[in-house]
Amino acid sequence: MLRVFLYMHKIIWGDILMEENNVLKRFTTAQFLNFALGFFGLQFAWQMRIILSGPVTESLGASPFIYGLIWLAGPFTGMVVQPIVGALSDKTVSPLGRRRPYLLGGALLASLALWIFPNSATVADFLHNVTGLNLPPITALVIAAIMIWIIDACVNVAQGPYRALIPDVVPEEQYSLANSYISLAIGLGSVIAAGTAPFLKWAFGYQMSISAQFIMAAVAFTLAMIWTCITIKEHQTKKEIIKDVAIADKKEDNFMDSLKNFFALSPEVSKICTMQFFTWIGTMCMMIFFTQYAVHTIYCVPDLTTVGESTRELYSKATLSGTNFSSVCFAIFNLVCFLVAIPIGILSAKYTNKKVHIISLITMILAYLGMFFAKEPKAVAALMGLAGIGWASICALPFAMLSQFIKKGTEGSVMGIFNIFIAGPQVFVCTLVAWFISKCSFAMGSDYINYHWEYAFVVGAVCLTIAAVITNTVKEKV
Repeated sequence: MLRVFLYMHKIIWGDILMEENNVLKRFTTAQFLNFALGFFGLQFAWQMRIILSGPVTESLGASPFIYGLIWLAGPFTGMVVQPIVGALSDKTVSPLGRRRPYLLGGALLASLALWIFPNSATVADFLHNVTGLNLPPITALVIAAIMIWIIDACVNVAQGPYRALIPDVVPEEQYSLANSYISLAIGLGSVIAAGTAPFLKWAFGYQMSISAQFIMAAVAFTLAMIWTCITIKEHQTKKEIIKDVAIADKKEDNFMDSLKNFFALSPEVSKICTMQFFTWIGTMCMMIFFTQYAVHTIYCVPDLTTVGESTRELYSKATLSGTNFSSVCFAIFNLVCFLVAIPIGILSAKYTNKKVHIISLITMILAYLGMFFAKEPKAVAALMGLAGIGWASICALPFAMLSQFIKKGTEGSVMGIFNIFIAGPQVFVCTLVAWFISKCSFAMGSDYINYHWEYAFVVGAVCLTIAAVITNTVKEKV
C-alpha cells in the first residue's frame, strides 16, 4: 500500500510540477482536483456553520441583533488572523513547508470547536455540575459564541495560506483556472454539507441531529486537509524561501509597510479591493440571514427568542422544515456553483475575468430581487440556484484578478491583506444590517412578532450593483 501511495503521489505531484529550467509546469485536471480537495473539507465545515449557527444560537436566546454580533467572529478574525498568518506563512521554514502547518493546525482546532458548538448547553450544564456555581442562563450562549469565534479564526488560519499556494505552485496563465477549481471544491463541499441531512430525511426518513451534522463537518475538514498536507508538494526549497523572505524584508518592516506595498502593486489593486468590499456586503446579506429568512419568512415561524417552551414545541415542526429547506436551498446554490465553476474559468480566460464577473454578479442581483418578492419555496429554491452563478465567480475571479499583480515571496501577505476586504464588509452586515432588521418587526396575530428578514436581500442587491459597476473600471493585464 505504501508503494502504491508513493507512486500515486509521484504521478499527481512528484517532480512534474517543475520544468527542467525551474519554470512551473502547467497543471493537469488530476492535479487541480487533488489541489482543491483540502478546500472541499474547509468549505464543508464552513457551510455547516453558515446554515446551522442561526438555529443553534436562537435556541439559546439570541435575538437578530445578538445573532449579528456573534457573526462578527468571522470578520474580526478574518481581518486580524489572515494578514498575520499570511505574512507568517511567507516566512515559515519547517519540515512541513511554509503553508502546510497552518492548513493542518487550523483544521484540527476548528474540528474540536465544531464538535463543542452545538453542545454548548450540555457544556454549560457540565460546568454547573462540576463547579457547583449558579451560572447565569446566558452561559450556554456565551460558550456557543466563543466556539464560533474559534471556528472562524481557525478557518481563516487555513484559508489564507491555501489561497497563497496558487501562485506558489501554479503557472500564472492558470491562475483563473486554479481559482475556479477552488470554486468547484467550495460548491461540492457545500452541496454535500447542506444536502446530507435533507437527503437522509427524504430517502430513509431519518432526521440527522444538528450535533451529528457538526461532527460530520469536523471529520470532513480534518481528513480532507490531512490528505492535502500529505500529497501537496511545495516546490520551494528552504534556501529559496529564505531568499524570498530576505527580498521582501528589504521592502517592508511592519504591517503598514506591507499595506503600503500592497496598494503600490498597481492602481488596479485599489479598484479590485473596493469591488471586493461591496461584493462581500452583498454576499453576506444572504449567507448570514438566509436560514432565518427561510424559517421565519417562508415558513412563517414567529420570533422564538422570548417565548416559552410550549410555544417552541408548537412551532418545532415548522422550524425544522424551514431549516431543512434552507439546507436544500444552500445545496442547490452550491450545486450550481460546482457546475459552472470550471466553465467560468474557461470563459474568463477567453473573454477576460471582469466581463465574466460582471455578468455573474448581475445574475446574483436578479436572484436577490426575486427573493425579496417570492413567497413560495420552489421559487426561492430556483432563485438560489441562479445566485449560485454569481457565487462561483465571487469565489474565483477576484482572486484571479489580484494574482496578476502579486510579487514573488509575498503571496501569503497579499492574500491576507486582501481578506480584509472580505472580512471588513461582514462587520457592516453583522452590525448595521442586523440592527436594521431588528428594528423592522411586525405583529403575527395578537401574540407573536416576526422580522422582515427579506430586507437583507435589498441591501445585498444594491451593494452587488455597486460592485459590478466598479468591476467594469478594472484594467487587467492582457
